[in-house]
Amino acid sequence: MKNFGKKFIFITGGVLSSLGKGLTGASIGALLECMGYRVSFLKLDPYLNVDPGTMSPHQHGEVFVTTDGAETDLDLGHYERFTHATLRAENSITAGKLYAQLIEKERKGDFLGSTIQIVPHLTDAIKQAIYNASSSSDFTLVEIGGTVGDIEGLPFIEAIRQMGLYENRSNCLYIHLTYVPYLKMAQELKTKPTQHAVKALSSLGIQPDILICRSEIALSQETKDKISLFTNVQASAIISAPDLETIYELPLYLAEQQLPQVIARCMRLDYKAPALEKWQTIVTTLKTLDKHITVAIVGKYTATQDAYKSLYEALLHAQIATRVKIKIVWVDSEQLTQENHASQLKDSSAIIVPGGFGGRGVEGKIIAVRYARENNIPFLGICLGMQIAVIEFARTMLNLPLAHSTEFMETSQPVIDVMADQKWVTHKGGSMRLGAQTCAIKPATLAHAIYQQSHISERHRHRYEFNSRYADRFAQAGFIISGSDATNNLPEIIEIPGHKHFIACQFHPELQSKPFAPHPLFVSLIQATL
Repeated sequence: MKNFGKKFIFITGGVLSSLGKGLTGASIGALLECMGYRVSFLKLDPYLNVDPGTMSPHQHGEVFVTTDGAETDLDLGHYERFTHATLRAENSITAGKLYAQLIEKERKGDFLGSTIQIVPHLTDAIKQAIYNASSSSDFTLVEIGGTVGDIEGLPFIEAIRQMGLYENRSNCLYIHLTYVPYLKMAQELKTKPTQHAVKALSSLGIQPDILICRSEIALSQETKDKISLFTNVQASAIISAPDLETIYELPLYLAEQQLPQVIARCMRLDYKAPALEKWQTIVTTLKTLDKHITVAIVGKYTATQDAYKSLYEALLHAQIATRVKIKIVWVDSEQLTQENHASQLKDSSAIIVPGGFGGRGVEGKIIAVRYARENNIPFLGICLGMQIAVIEFARTMLNLPLAHSTEFMETSQPVIDVMADQKWVTHKGGSMRLGAQTCAIKPATLAHAIYQQSHISERHRHRYEFNSRYADRFAQAGFIISGSDATNNLPEIIEIPGHKHFIACQFHPELQSKPFAPHPLFVSLIQATL
Protein backbone atom coordinates (compact mmCIF):
# COMPACT_ATOMS: atom_id res chain seq x y z
CA MET A 1 0.00 0.00 0.00
CA LYS A 2 3.01 2.33 -0.24
CA ASN A 3 2.39 5.74 -1.80
CA PHE A 4 4.76 7.29 -4.31
CA GLY A 5 4.89 11.06 -3.76
CA LYS A 6 1.18 11.72 -3.41
CA LYS A 7 -0.07 14.14 -0.77
CA PHE A 8 -2.91 13.51 1.69
CA ILE A 9 -4.86 16.11 3.64
CA PHE A 10 -7.01 14.70 6.45
CA ILE A 11 -9.91 16.82 7.72
CA THR A 12 -11.49 16.04 11.06
CA GLY A 13 -14.08 17.90 13.13
CA GLY A 14 -14.31 18.78 16.80
CA VAL A 15 -16.77 20.27 19.30
CA LEU A 16 -19.91 19.60 17.23
CA SER A 17 -21.07 18.43 13.81
CA SER A 18 -22.32 20.46 10.82
CA LEU A 19 -19.46 22.97 11.03
CA GLY A 20 -18.75 22.66 7.32
CA LYS A 21 -15.97 20.09 6.92
CA GLY A 22 -17.27 19.29 3.43
CA LEU A 23 -17.28 22.92 2.32
CA THR A 24 -13.85 23.42 3.88
CA GLY A 25 -12.43 20.42 2.03
CA ALA A 26 -14.07 21.54 -1.22
CA SER A 27 -12.62 25.04 -0.82
CA ILE A 28 -9.13 23.70 -0.11
CA GLY A 29 -9.48 21.51 -3.21
CA ALA A 30 -10.44 24.60 -5.21
CA LEU A 31 -7.36 26.47 -3.95
CA LEU A 32 -5.08 23.54 -4.82
CA GLU A 33 -6.56 23.39 -8.32
CA CYS A 34 -5.93 27.11 -8.68
CA MET A 35 -2.31 26.36 -7.74
CA GLY A 36 -2.07 23.86 -10.61
CA TYR A 37 -2.54 20.57 -8.74
CA ARG A 38 -4.89 17.68 -9.50
CA VAL A 39 -7.18 16.89 -6.58
CA SER A 40 -9.35 14.01 -5.49
CA PHE A 41 -11.55 13.47 -2.45
CA LEU A 42 -12.66 10.74 -0.10
CA LYS A 43 -15.53 10.96 2.37
CA LEU A 44 -15.24 8.45 5.21
CA ASP A 45 -18.57 8.09 7.02
CA PRO A 46 -18.47 6.05 10.25
CA TYR A 47 -22.15 5.05 10.23
CA LEU A 48 -23.12 1.41 9.61
CA ASN A 49 -25.37 1.99 6.59
CA VAL A 50 -23.68 0.66 3.46
CA ASP A 51 -24.54 3.98 1.81
CA PRO A 52 -27.04 6.80 2.47
CA GLY A 53 -29.38 5.60 -0.30
CA THR A 54 -32.07 4.33 2.08
CA MET A 55 -31.70 7.10 4.67
CA SER A 56 -34.35 9.78 5.20
CA PRO A 57 -33.48 13.23 3.82
CA HIS A 58 -34.66 14.62 7.16
CA GLN A 59 -31.78 12.76 8.84
CA HIS A 60 -28.99 13.06 6.33
CA GLY A 61 -29.94 15.56 3.64
CA GLU A 62 -29.89 14.74 -0.05
CA VAL A 63 -28.25 11.71 -1.62
CA PHE A 64 -25.64 12.75 -4.16
CA VAL A 65 -25.27 10.37 -7.12
CA THR A 66 -21.96 9.91 -8.92
CA THR A 67 -21.50 9.18 -12.62
CA ASP A 68 -21.02 5.47 -11.93
CA GLY A 69 -24.24 5.29 -9.90
CA ALA A 70 -22.99 5.38 -6.32
CA GLU A 71 -25.40 6.86 -3.78
CA THR A 72 -23.21 9.04 -1.58
CA ASP A 73 -23.07 11.76 1.04
CA LEU A 74 -24.04 15.29 -0.03
CA ASP A 75 -20.47 16.48 0.65
CA LEU A 76 -19.43 14.85 -2.63
CA GLY A 77 -21.67 17.43 -4.28
CA HIS A 78 -19.63 20.20 -2.68
CA TYR A 79 -16.40 18.55 -3.87
CA GLU A 80 -17.60 18.36 -7.47
CA ARG A 81 -19.13 21.85 -7.53
CA PHE A 82 -15.95 23.54 -6.26
CA THR A 83 -13.48 21.61 -8.45
CA HIS A 84 -13.17 19.77 -11.75
CA ALA A 85 -13.09 16.39 -9.99
CA THR A 86 -15.52 13.74 -11.24
CA LEU A 87 -16.05 11.38 -8.33
CA ARG A 88 -17.00 7.73 -8.26
CA ALA A 89 -18.05 5.03 -5.79
CA GLU A 90 -14.49 4.75 -4.50
CA ASN A 91 -14.69 8.36 -3.26
CA SER A 92 -17.36 7.57 -0.64
CA ILE A 93 -16.78 4.88 1.96
CA THR A 94 -18.86 3.99 5.01
CA ALA A 95 -18.12 1.76 7.97
CA GLY A 96 -21.07 -0.37 6.90
CA LYS A 97 -19.55 -0.93 3.46
CA LEU A 98 -16.16 -1.90 4.92
CA TYR A 99 -17.62 -4.20 7.57
CA ALA A 100 -19.77 -5.92 4.91
CA GLN A 101 -16.70 -6.48 2.71
CA LEU A 102 -14.61 -7.82 5.59
CA ILE A 103 -17.32 -10.20 6.77
CA GLU A 104 -17.85 -11.46 3.21
CA LYS A 105 -14.12 -12.16 2.90
CA GLU A 106 -14.07 -13.92 6.26
CA ARG A 107 -16.99 -16.14 5.23
CA LYS A 108 -15.16 -17.08 2.04
CA GLY A 109 -12.05 -18.00 4.04
CA ASP A 110 -9.85 -15.27 2.60
CA PHE A 111 -8.16 -14.60 5.96
CA LEU A 112 -6.87 -18.18 6.32
CA GLY A 113 -8.15 -18.66 9.84
CA SER A 114 -6.96 -15.34 11.31
CA THR A 115 -8.91 -13.58 14.03
CA ILE A 116 -10.50 -10.57 12.31
CA GLN A 117 -9.95 -7.39 14.32
CA ILE A 118 -10.48 -3.64 14.05
CA VAL A 119 -6.69 -3.27 14.03
CA PRO A 120 -5.20 -4.25 11.66
CA HIS A 121 -7.94 -5.57 9.37
CA LEU A 122 -10.47 -2.70 9.40
CA THR A 123 -7.79 0.00 9.59
CA ASP A 124 -5.93 -1.62 6.67
CA ALA A 125 -9.17 -1.60 4.66
CA ILE A 126 -9.60 2.12 5.42
CA LYS A 127 -6.03 2.87 4.34
CA GLN A 128 -6.54 0.89 1.14
CA ALA A 129 -9.67 2.95 0.43
CA ILE A 130 -7.60 6.12 0.85
CA TYR A 131 -5.01 4.88 -1.64
CA ASN A 132 -7.73 3.81 -4.09
CA ALA A 133 -9.20 7.31 -4.04
CA SER A 134 -5.80 8.88 -4.73
CA SER A 135 -4.99 7.07 -7.98
CA SER A 136 -5.26 10.03 -10.36
CA SER A 137 -4.41 13.01 -8.17
CA ASP A 138 -1.56 14.98 -6.65
CA PHE A 139 -3.60 15.72 -3.51
CA THR A 140 -6.32 13.61 -1.92
CA LEU A 141 -8.50 15.36 0.63
CA VAL A 142 -9.94 12.88 3.12
CA GLU A 143 -12.84 13.99 5.32
CA ILE A 144 -13.94 11.92 8.31
CA GLY A 145 -17.62 12.41 9.07
CA GLY A 146 -18.92 13.10 12.54
CA THR A 147 -16.97 14.54 15.47
CA VAL A 148 -13.75 13.35 17.10
CA GLY A 149 -14.76 11.30 20.14
CA ASP A 150 -17.64 9.48 18.44
CA ILE A 151 -17.25 5.75 19.16
CA GLU A 152 -17.90 4.70 15.56
CA GLY A 153 -15.26 7.13 14.25
CA LEU A 154 -12.34 5.72 16.26
CA PRO A 155 -11.13 3.17 13.64
CA PHE A 156 -11.00 5.94 11.02
CA ILE A 157 -8.96 8.22 13.28
CA GLU A 158 -6.63 5.30 13.99
CA ALA A 159 -6.24 4.58 10.27
CA ILE A 160 -5.22 8.14 9.40
CA ARG A 161 -2.86 8.16 12.42
CA GLN A 162 -1.17 5.12 10.92
CA MET A 163 -0.97 6.89 7.57
CA GLY A 164 1.18 9.60 9.17
CA LEU A 165 3.45 6.92 10.61
CA TYR A 166 3.64 4.84 7.43
CA GLU A 167 4.08 7.71 4.98
CA ASN A 168 6.72 10.40 4.82
CA ARG A 169 5.31 12.87 7.35
CA SER A 170 5.48 15.73 4.84
CA ASN A 171 3.00 13.80 2.67
CA CYS A 172 0.31 13.84 5.37
CA LEU A 173 -1.37 16.97 6.67
CA TYR A 174 -3.91 17.01 9.50
CA ILE A 175 -6.51 19.79 9.56
CA HIS A 176 -8.91 19.97 12.50
CA LEU A 177 -12.09 22.03 12.15
CA THR A 178 -13.42 23.34 15.44
CA TYR A 179 -15.99 25.78 16.78
CA VAL A 180 -15.20 28.98 18.67
CA PRO A 181 -18.48 30.24 20.16
CA TYR A 182 -19.14 33.96 20.51
CA LEU A 183 -20.97 34.99 23.68
CA LYS A 184 -22.88 38.12 22.78
CA MET A 185 -23.57 39.11 26.39
CA ALA A 186 -19.86 39.03 27.18
CA GLN A 187 -18.87 40.11 23.64
CA GLU A 188 -16.17 37.47 23.75
CA LEU A 189 -14.98 34.49 21.73
CA LYS A 190 -14.48 31.42 23.93
CA THR A 191 -11.57 29.11 23.07
CA LYS A 192 -12.12 26.36 25.64
CA PRO A 193 -14.19 24.07 23.32
CA THR A 194 -11.37 24.21 20.74
CA GLN A 195 -8.76 23.44 23.39
CA HIS A 196 -10.71 20.34 24.45
CA ALA A 197 -11.32 19.29 20.82
CA VAL A 198 -7.58 19.34 20.09
CA LYS A 199 -6.88 17.49 23.34
CA ALA A 200 -9.37 14.76 22.29
CA LEU A 201 -7.65 14.39 18.91
CA SER A 202 -4.18 14.41 20.46
CA SER A 203 -5.21 11.67 22.89
CA LEU A 204 -5.83 9.48 19.83
CA GLY A 205 -2.32 10.06 18.53
CA ILE A 206 -2.84 12.94 16.08
CA GLN A 207 -1.42 16.41 16.61
CA PRO A 208 -3.15 18.70 14.09
CA ASP A 209 -0.95 20.80 11.81
CA ILE A 210 -3.68 23.36 11.07
CA LEU A 211 -6.75 24.50 12.96
CA ILE A 212 -9.65 26.04 11.07
CA CYS A 213 -11.87 27.80 13.57
CA ARG A 214 -15.54 28.35 12.72
CA SER A 215 -17.18 31.26 14.44
CA GLU A 216 -19.79 33.97 13.98
CA ILE A 217 -17.07 36.63 13.74
CA ALA A 218 -13.42 36.64 12.69
CA LEU A 219 -10.80 35.61 15.24
CA SER A 220 -8.46 38.32 16.49
CA GLN A 221 -4.72 37.74 16.61
CA GLU A 222 -4.99 37.66 20.41
CA THR A 223 -7.50 34.81 20.19
CA LYS A 224 -5.28 32.92 17.75
CA ASP A 225 -2.30 33.32 20.07
CA LYS A 226 -4.31 31.96 22.99
CA ILE A 227 -5.48 28.92 21.00
CA SER A 228 -1.91 28.34 19.84
CA LEU A 229 -0.59 28.35 23.41
CA PHE A 230 -3.01 25.66 24.56
CA THR A 231 -3.03 23.44 21.44
CA ASN A 232 0.61 23.40 20.31
CA VAL A 233 -0.43 24.63 16.85
CA GLN A 234 1.49 27.58 15.43
CA ALA A 235 -0.55 30.79 15.48
CA SER A 236 0.12 31.24 11.74
CA ALA A 237 -1.58 27.86 11.17
CA ILE A 238 -4.74 28.86 13.03
CA ILE A 239 -7.22 29.95 10.37
CA SER A 240 -10.29 32.02 11.09
CA ALA A 241 -13.48 30.90 9.28
CA PRO A 242 -16.35 33.22 10.19
CA ASP A 243 -19.84 33.13 8.68
CA LEU A 244 -19.79 34.46 5.10
CA GLU A 245 -22.47 35.88 2.81
CA THR A 246 -22.06 33.04 0.29
CA ILE A 247 -20.21 29.74 0.48
CA TYR A 248 -18.38 30.62 -2.74
CA GLU A 249 -16.45 33.28 -0.79
CA LEU A 250 -14.75 30.58 1.26
CA PRO A 251 -11.84 29.82 -1.13
CA LEU A 252 -11.09 33.55 -1.34
CA TYR A 253 -11.33 34.01 2.43
CA LEU A 254 -9.05 31.04 3.16
CA ALA A 255 -6.55 32.42 0.64
CA GLU A 256 -6.64 35.79 2.43
CA GLN A 257 -5.86 33.91 5.66
CA GLN A 258 -2.78 32.51 3.85
CA LEU A 259 -3.92 28.89 4.12
CA PRO A 260 -2.23 27.96 0.78
CA GLN A 261 1.11 29.22 2.14
CA VAL A 262 0.65 27.26 5.37
CA ILE A 263 -0.17 24.07 3.44
CA ALA A 264 2.89 24.53 1.21
CA ARG A 265 5.12 25.07 4.23
CA CYS A 266 3.79 22.07 6.15
CA MET A 267 4.06 19.76 3.14
CA ARG A 268 7.46 21.11 2.01
CA LEU A 269 6.25 22.40 -1.33
CA ASP A 270 7.35 25.38 -3.37
CA TYR A 271 4.52 27.87 -2.92
CA LYS A 272 2.46 28.65 -6.01
CA ALA A 273 0.09 31.60 -5.74
CA PRO A 274 -3.45 30.39 -6.62
CA ALA A 275 -5.11 31.98 -9.66
CA LEU A 276 -8.38 33.10 -8.08
CA GLU A 277 -9.86 35.30 -10.80
CA LYS A 278 -12.80 32.99 -11.57
CA TRP A 279 -13.78 32.83 -7.89
CA GLN A 280 -13.56 36.60 -7.59
CA THR A 281 -15.86 36.93 -10.61
CA ILE A 282 -18.36 34.46 -9.14
CA VAL A 283 -18.54 36.27 -5.81
CA THR A 284 -18.66 39.74 -7.35
CA THR A 285 -21.51 38.67 -9.64
CA LEU A 286 -23.53 37.15 -6.80
CA LYS A 287 -23.18 40.36 -4.77
CA THR A 288 -24.19 42.73 -7.59
CA LEU A 289 -27.34 41.14 -9.05
CA ASP A 290 -29.78 43.78 -10.25
CA LYS A 291 -32.96 41.83 -11.16
CA HIS A 292 -35.18 39.83 -8.80
CA ILE A 293 -37.60 36.93 -9.24
CA THR A 294 -39.33 34.40 -6.99
CA VAL A 295 -39.12 30.64 -7.58
CA ALA A 296 -41.41 28.23 -5.72
CA ILE A 297 -40.01 24.79 -4.92
CA VAL A 298 -42.89 22.43 -4.15
CA GLY A 299 -41.81 19.37 -2.19
CA LYS A 300 -42.34 17.47 1.03
CA TYR A 301 -38.86 17.89 2.56
CA THR A 302 -38.99 21.69 2.65
CA ALA A 303 -38.30 21.82 6.40
CA THR A 304 -34.86 20.33 5.68
CA GLN A 305 -33.23 22.40 2.95
CA ASP A 306 -30.22 20.03 2.81
CA ALA A 307 -32.69 17.58 1.26
CA TYR A 308 -32.54 19.77 -1.88
CA LYS A 309 -28.93 20.96 -1.50
CA SER A 310 -27.83 20.47 -5.12
CA LEU A 311 -31.07 22.02 -6.39
CA TYR A 312 -30.53 25.10 -4.23
CA GLU A 313 -26.95 25.45 -5.48
CA ALA A 314 -27.98 24.93 -9.13
CA LEU A 315 -30.38 27.87 -8.81
CA LEU A 316 -27.58 29.92 -7.29
CA HIS A 317 -25.40 29.04 -10.30
CA ALA A 318 -28.20 30.13 -12.65
CA GLN A 319 -28.14 33.51 -10.93
CA ILE A 320 -24.51 33.92 -12.00
CA ALA A 321 -25.33 33.17 -15.66
CA THR A 322 -28.48 35.33 -15.83
CA ARG A 323 -27.54 38.07 -13.33
CA VAL A 324 -30.92 37.56 -11.65
CA LYS A 325 -31.39 37.34 -7.88
CA ILE A 326 -33.64 34.40 -7.00
CA LYS A 327 -35.81 34.36 -3.90
CA ILE A 328 -36.74 30.76 -3.18
CA VAL A 329 -40.13 30.08 -1.61
CA TRP A 330 -40.33 26.60 -0.10
CA VAL A 331 -43.87 25.21 -0.48
CA ASP A 332 -44.81 22.12 1.55
CA SER A 333 -46.72 19.92 -0.91
CA GLU A 334 -48.51 18.15 1.96
CA GLN A 335 -50.15 21.45 2.89
CA LEU A 336 -51.03 22.49 -0.68
CA THR A 337 -54.75 22.12 -1.46
CA GLN A 338 -57.28 23.24 -4.06
CA GLU A 339 -58.38 25.91 -1.60
CA ASN A 340 -55.00 27.49 -0.79
CA HIS A 341 -52.72 26.76 -3.75
CA ALA A 342 -53.42 30.00 -5.63
CA SER A 343 -52.48 32.14 -2.64
CA GLN A 344 -49.24 30.19 -2.13
CA LEU A 345 -48.15 30.15 -5.79
CA LYS A 346 -49.56 33.35 -7.32
CA ASP A 347 -46.43 35.45 -6.73
CA SER A 348 -44.06 32.83 -8.20
CA SER A 349 -42.13 33.71 -11.35
CA ALA A 350 -41.38 29.97 -11.84
CA ILE A 351 -42.30 26.67 -10.20
CA ILE A 352 -40.08 23.63 -9.63
CA VAL A 353 -41.28 20.21 -8.50
CA PRO A 354 -38.16 18.24 -7.47
CA GLY A 355 -37.49 14.55 -6.93
CA GLY A 356 -38.73 12.48 -4.01
CA PHE A 357 -40.06 9.11 -2.95
CA GLY A 358 -43.34 7.91 -1.44
CA GLY A 359 -46.94 9.04 -1.75
CA ARG A 360 -46.93 11.78 0.88
CA GLY A 361 -47.63 15.18 -0.67
CA VAL A 362 -48.17 13.84 -4.21
CA GLU A 363 -51.63 15.39 -4.65
CA GLY A 364 -50.25 18.78 -3.64
CA LYS A 365 -47.54 18.46 -6.28
CA ILE A 366 -50.17 17.59 -8.90
CA ILE A 367 -52.05 20.76 -7.97
CA ALA A 368 -48.85 22.82 -8.35
CA VAL A 369 -48.11 21.36 -11.81
CA ARG A 370 -51.64 22.07 -13.01
CA TYR A 371 -51.40 25.65 -11.74
CA ALA A 372 -48.13 26.19 -13.64
CA ARG A 373 -49.50 24.61 -16.83
CA GLU A 374 -52.82 26.45 -16.86
CA ASN A 375 -51.38 29.83 -15.88
CA ASN A 376 -48.40 29.76 -18.26
CA ILE A 377 -45.86 29.91 -15.44
CA PRO A 378 -42.36 28.62 -16.32
CA PHE A 379 -42.09 25.11 -14.91
CA LEU A 380 -39.35 22.56 -14.36
CA GLY A 381 -40.06 19.04 -13.10
CA ILE A 382 -37.21 16.84 -11.89
CA CYS A 383 -37.42 13.03 -11.60
CA LEU A 384 -40.64 12.56 -9.58
CA GLY A 385 -41.53 16.06 -10.79
CA MET A 386 -41.64 14.73 -14.35
CA GLN A 387 -43.80 11.80 -13.29
CA ILE A 388 -46.18 14.20 -11.53
CA ALA A 389 -46.43 16.27 -14.73
CA VAL A 390 -47.36 13.11 -16.66
CA ILE A 391 -50.03 12.16 -14.10
CA GLU A 392 -51.53 15.66 -14.06
CA PHE A 393 -51.73 15.87 -17.87
CA ALA A 394 -53.26 12.40 -18.10
CA ARG A 395 -55.98 13.23 -15.58
CA THR A 396 -56.78 16.68 -16.89
CA MET A 397 -56.21 16.47 -20.66
CA LEU A 398 -56.53 12.77 -21.54
CA ASN A 399 -59.64 11.99 -19.47
CA LEU A 400 -57.83 9.37 -17.42
CA PRO A 401 -59.16 10.15 -13.91
CA LEU A 402 -57.42 7.13 -12.33
CA ALA A 403 -54.02 7.99 -13.80
CA HIS A 404 -51.32 7.45 -11.19
CA SER A 405 -48.00 5.83 -10.43
CA THR A 406 -47.89 2.25 -9.22
CA GLU A 407 -45.30 3.44 -6.72
CA PHE A 408 -48.18 4.95 -4.76
CA MET A 409 -51.20 2.76 -5.57
CA GLU A 410 -52.51 0.01 -7.80
CA THR A 411 -54.49 1.53 -10.69
CA SER A 412 -56.03 0.53 -14.00
CA GLN A 413 -54.36 3.58 -15.60
CA PRO A 414 -50.67 3.25 -14.63
CA VAL A 415 -49.14 6.10 -16.63
CA ILE A 416 -46.08 5.70 -14.37
CA ASP A 417 -45.01 2.13 -13.76
CA VAL A 418 -42.04 0.06 -12.68
CA MET A 419 -39.96 -1.60 -15.41
CA ALA A 420 -40.25 -5.36 -15.84
CA ASP A 421 -36.74 -6.00 -14.50
CA GLN A 422 -37.59 -4.01 -11.35
CA LYS A 423 -40.87 -5.71 -10.47
CA TRP A 424 -39.29 -8.40 -8.30
CA VAL A 425 -36.66 -6.26 -6.56
CA THR A 426 -36.54 -7.23 -2.87
CA HIS A 427 -33.65 -5.01 -1.72
CA LYS A 428 -34.22 -1.26 -1.84
CA GLY A 429 -30.59 -0.22 -1.47
CA GLY A 430 -28.67 0.37 -4.70
CA SER A 431 -31.34 -1.23 -6.90
CA MET A 432 -32.69 1.76 -8.82
CA ARG A 433 -31.66 3.16 -12.19
CA LEU A 434 -28.56 4.99 -11.01
CA GLY A 435 -25.77 7.11 -12.46
CA ALA A 436 -24.96 8.76 -15.76
CA GLN A 437 -26.83 7.57 -18.86
CA THR A 438 -27.13 8.96 -22.37
CA CYS A 439 -30.28 10.70 -23.56
CA ALA A 440 -31.06 11.37 -27.25
CA ILE A 441 -32.81 14.71 -27.85
CA LYS A 442 -35.27 15.37 -30.67
CA PRO A 443 -34.47 18.31 -32.94
CA ALA A 444 -36.74 21.38 -33.06
CA THR A 445 -37.77 21.00 -29.42
CA LEU A 446 -37.33 23.16 -26.33
CA ALA A 447 -34.92 20.56 -24.94
CA HIS A 448 -32.74 20.84 -28.05
CA ALA A 449 -32.83 24.64 -27.88
CA ILE A 450 -31.68 24.46 -24.26
CA TYR A 451 -28.91 21.90 -24.64
CA GLN A 452 -27.85 22.68 -28.23
CA GLN A 453 -26.89 19.00 -28.50
CA SER A 454 -28.44 15.84 -29.90
CA HIS A 455 -27.10 13.62 -27.10
CA ILE A 456 -26.51 14.42 -23.44
CA SER A 457 -25.37 12.52 -20.36
CA GLU A 458 -27.26 13.03 -17.09
CA ARG A 459 -27.42 11.25 -13.73
CA HIS A 460 -30.42 9.21 -12.59
CA ARG A 461 -31.84 7.98 -9.31
CA HIS A 462 -35.27 6.41 -9.70
CA ARG A 463 -37.10 3.13 -10.20
CA TYR A 464 -40.40 4.09 -11.89
CA GLU A 465 -40.76 5.23 -15.52
CA PHE A 466 -43.20 6.96 -17.87
CA ASN A 467 -45.26 4.03 -19.17
CA SER A 468 -44.48 4.08 -22.91
CA ARG A 469 -47.72 2.33 -23.90
CA TYR A 470 -49.48 5.65 -23.27
CA ALA A 471 -46.97 7.65 -25.35
CA ASP A 472 -49.09 7.88 -28.54
CA ARG A 473 -52.10 9.12 -26.63
CA PHE A 474 -50.03 11.84 -24.97
CA ALA A 475 -48.50 12.85 -28.31
CA GLN A 476 -51.93 13.24 -29.92
CA ALA A 477 -52.80 15.75 -27.18
CA GLY A 478 -49.67 17.82 -27.85
CA PHE A 479 -47.54 16.41 -25.05
CA ILE A 480 -44.04 15.86 -26.50
CA ILE A 481 -41.42 13.34 -25.44
CA SER A 482 -38.38 15.36 -26.49
CA GLY A 483 -35.68 13.16 -24.97
CA SER A 484 -35.35 9.39 -24.68
CA ASP A 485 -32.86 7.02 -23.14
CA ALA A 486 -30.44 6.11 -25.93
CA THR A 487 -30.26 2.44 -24.89
CA ASN A 488 -33.79 1.46 -23.84
CA ASN A 489 -35.82 4.26 -25.50
CA LEU A 490 -37.37 5.22 -22.15
CA PRO A 491 -38.92 8.72 -22.03
CA GLU A 492 -36.44 11.09 -20.37
CA ILE A 493 -37.63 14.62 -21.17
CA ILE A 494 -41.18 15.87 -21.73
CA GLU A 495 -42.45 19.31 -22.73
CA ILE A 496 -45.62 21.12 -23.78
CA PRO A 497 -45.35 23.39 -26.85
CA GLY A 498 -47.17 26.71 -26.69
CA HIS A 499 -46.43 27.09 -23.00
CA LYS A 500 -43.94 29.77 -22.02
CA HIS A 501 -41.58 27.13 -20.56
CA PHE A 502 -42.94 23.73 -19.49
CA ILE A 503 -40.29 21.03 -19.35
CA ALA A 504 -39.55 18.10 -17.08
CA CYS A 505 -36.84 15.43 -16.97
CA GLN A 506 -36.49 11.99 -15.45
CA PHE A 507 -32.87 12.63 -14.42
CA HIS A 508 -31.32 15.01 -11.88
CA PRO A 509 -29.68 17.92 -13.73
CA GLU A 510 -28.82 19.70 -10.48
CA LEU A 511 -26.12 17.10 -9.77
CA GLN A 512 -23.92 18.38 -12.60
CA SER A 513 -24.28 22.13 -12.11
CA LYS A 514 -21.23 24.17 -11.03
CA PRO A 515 -20.81 27.89 -10.27
CA PHE A 516 -18.46 28.24 -13.25
CA ALA A 517 -20.64 25.96 -15.44
CA PRO A 518 -24.35 26.49 -14.58
CA HIS A 519 -26.69 23.78 -15.85
CA PRO A 520 -28.62 24.94 -18.95
CA LEU A 521 -32.02 23.68 -17.71
CA PHE A 522 -31.89 26.07 -14.74
CA VAL A 523 -30.50 28.94 -16.81
CA SER A 524 -33.32 28.44 -19.34
CA LEU A 525 -35.97 28.38 -16.60
CA ILE A 526 -34.77 31.71 -15.18
CA GLN A 527 -34.45 33.28 -18.63
CA ALA A 528 -38.06 32.29 -19.34
CA THR A 529 -39.24 34.37 -16.39
CA LEU A 530 -37.70 37.52 -17.93
